[in-house]
Amino acid sequence: MTDTESITQTGASAEPAPRTGAPAEPAGPPSALRLHGITKTFPGVRALSEVSLDVVPGEIHALVGENGAGKSTLMAVASGALAADEGTVSIAGTELESASPDEARRLGLGIVRQDPAVLPDLTVAENMAVGVGYRRVGGLRRAVSWAAAQLEPWGMGIDPRARVDELSVEQRFIVEIAKALALDPRVLILDEPTEHLSLEEVQLLFRRVREVVAGGAAVVYISHRIPEVKEISDRITVLRDGRVRGTFPTSEVDESQIIELVVGRKLEAVFPEKGSVAGTVGEAERLQLVGLSGAGFHEVSLTVRAGEIIGLAGVQGNGQAELVRAIAGQQPASGELRIDGRPLGRGGAAAAAAGVVYVPADRHREGVFLPLSVGENISAATYDEVAPGGFVRERRVLARAREMIERLSIKTPGPRVPVAALSGGNQQKVVLARTLLARPRVLVAEEPTQGVDAGARVDIYRILREAADDGAAVVVLSSDGVELEGLCDRVLILSRGEVVRELTGEEVTESAIATAALTATTVRARETAEHGPSRLRSWLRGDHAPAVALAAVFLGLGVAVAAVNPAYFSAFNLNTLLFMVAPLLFVGAAQQVVVLGSGFDLSVGPLMGFLVVLASYWIVDGGNLYVGLGLMLAGALGVGAINGLLVTRFAISPVVATLAMFMALQGLYLLLRSTPGGVIFAPVSEFIQARVGVVPVVTIAGVVLLVLLEFALRRTRWGVQLRAMGSQDAAAARLGIRVRLVRFGSYVLASLLVLPAAVVLMAQIGIGDGRPSISYTLSSVTVVVLAGTSIFGGRGSFIAVLAAAFLVQQILNVSPFLGLSQAWSYWLPGVVTLAAAGLYAVLRSGGRPRRRRRGAAIASPGGVA
Repeated sequence: MTDTESITQTGASAEPAPRTGAPAEPAGPPSALRLHGITKTFPGVRALSEVSLDVVPGEIHALVGENGAGKSTLMAVASGALAADEGTVSIAGTELESASPDEARRLGLGIVRQDPAVLPDLTVAENMAVGVGYRRVGGLRRAVSWAAAQLEPWGMGIDPRARVDELSVEQRFIVEIAKALALDPRVLILDEPTEHLSLEEVQLLFRRVREVVAGGAAVVYISHRIPEVKEISDRITVLRDGRVRGTFPTSEVDESQIIELVVGRKLEAVFPEKGSVAGTVGEAERLQLVGLSGAGFHEVSLTVRAGEIIGLAGVQGNGQAELVRAIAGQQPASGELRIDGRPLGRGGAAAAAAGVVYVPADRHREGVFLPLSVGENISAATYDEVAPGGFVRERRVLARAREMIERLSIKTPGPRVPVAALSGGNQQKVVLARTLLARPRVLVAEEPTQGVDAGARVDIYRILREAADDGAAVVVLSSDGVELEGLCDRVLILSRGEVVRELTGEEVTESAIATAALTATTVRARETAEHGPSRLRSWLRGDHAPAVALAAVFLGLGVAVAAVNPAYFSAFNLNTLLFMVAPLLFVGAAQQVVVLGSGFDLSVGPLMGFLVVLASYWIVDGGNLYVGLGLMLAGALGVGAINGLLVTRFAISPVVATLAMFMALQGLYLLLRSTPGGVIFAPVSEFIQARVGVVPVVTIAGVVLLVLLEFALRRTRWGVQLRAMGSQDAAAARLGIRVRLVRFGSYVLASLLVLPAAVVLMAQIGIGDGRPSISYTLSSVTVVVLAGTSIFGGRGSFIAVLAAAFLVQQILNVSPFLGLSQAWSYWLPGVVTLAAAGLYAVLRSGGRPRRRRRGAAIASPGGVA
């Protein structure tokens, strides 16, 4: 009988016969978290089968299992983010009656997800306020000081006013962890919390976790790193294939037994035999680097032979990640890079043509094509072999995919399943399947087992060794010292961008790698975002910089035109300009509201025309002003509600839904008035055109409204929720924001903002005619783009919309004063809009901190992490 078999028979709840995964009731205090009989099924996949778990106050309960075992699904059910098909969830003795993150949080559950629920376009303080609730923070006004106090113990130098998008990966995780701890939770769930943290940060996290437990809370700790689990936990529950396989006191199981329980089989050998031991390393120098230099590294020279696996290590941020990306052609570099003695051209295409294949660390963004199937992903690099004459032969794609699925033990229902439905480890195997089919001459793998479970790691090690045995030169960047020791023939240590030590043969040990890395680098302060951008550059990337730039252009253009034609500053022209800009202020604000929520509304122009035509039947001589205004209000509300329902309830693309409304409204106002008619009551038009000096009252009203909207966007719950939804709606939903309701409300509010624009247009044209309104749809989009609003949602400013509206109207107004043809009224806005969009894109993309990969081989001691 093996040790594992003995544990399985005698453990706390190992393999129960009548009800798999139902542990015995704990005899001690009542459960802090109790999951009973949880079953969850997705289309084609049974993720959880009658899973039960009890976590008691004052304990750290580890949950381990392979990718796809159901850990994250189980915790999603526990946190109220996902509804179970069967079973119950109780938090601190109170049953969670429905799937509600807000309710779970109210009962005392905090969670740190493997994919942080942070909203990139919101500030750190706003993220934390949304995550813990406004009352706990003391309102948005106190959010900055409150967030600073929560982050201060971590010593990361995180500015609460900084946009989360500007933070490094490590800082984002710290924000997520600090947010969860700030809840003073009764139950704290940590899902892979250390994947992107340094050793110092991991130890700080462990200290904070122990403080939470000492206060009587319970912690559920999910990790693939078995040494961390052994260090931090009191009990361990093993989950495999959606079922509990046992719950054990941590002191009673060792690492190898945990791994065997996780993968469900005896691990005879974690690492395959090295090529240098087996004698399969060739003599030919397959990869040569001579004086290679680039951002983060310089003068690197090395050779890798066919069949050899070399590792790169060093303290984080010393150029390892930049070097491997340069070898793969993903980053520019100078110097010589040769494959089999032939110089390699620059760029990814040249590298791929020469047989260099890159396995990125970020498989979601750079590795797999999430909308495509498993089969399509596997064949993506070798389509010329399955598409003779340019036509894809699906049978060949499926046949090759099935072969690789079986060969690499990829867990998937079939090759037609979307790769997004697979677990992280199996997605990584799909990337490696594509790599092997490409028959690489050089294989560059950056953190190939990051976020991958113990069983999948064993398979990935075998795959890398298989590629080397087929003649490839393999370069591996890993933060795991045990991984480098077990896999690599040689390990190179980098410090400050230079190779400072080479370990070969028996020198390649975890201890030697860590020692070489630490002794080669002097102690220095943690760098949070590669020195970070300057304060000026940060401001230029902010939401309010466009307003200043546009206002400057507006004033400069006005002065320039007045110098050519002094009549430009006449009272008549200024009044005309300010009155004509009024509807653009309102309709621009309407479009801004929808775009901030990652939507779009093409119907704003025709809605103005439709409301004007409605008014032309009642706001006339002998009509009823109040009935007319009431019908206009009802029309605006009705159109907004229909748009909102189409987008939220029926999940129709905003462009499609509002384009259909665009055409429907055109048809309606042409049906009502095929030719202009119904003269607007003169006193009403005069009232709307009232002015203070040369400034129309409606323009003042528009400016005031935009200022109030800007205040609401920054200082009210509605504004934060709107930007949160536009920033990342899935994360917003996990934080308890009612995304569908907020999105529906944005379309209704947009239509209400169109109403005053229609009232002003009614006074401008003085008759029931909807056709002049059509151009306002395009004008509203122009204003939003000029204002620097992200068309993907989440960021923008109503003050910038104010400045953009004035500039657009000025550009339309200056052509006659400069003696230009009417064509310039179209060309000038287009040129200015393109220039502004390009400038904003450069400023915002250039300021994002580079993702720093961990190159230090300073892992927790012990077996496979």
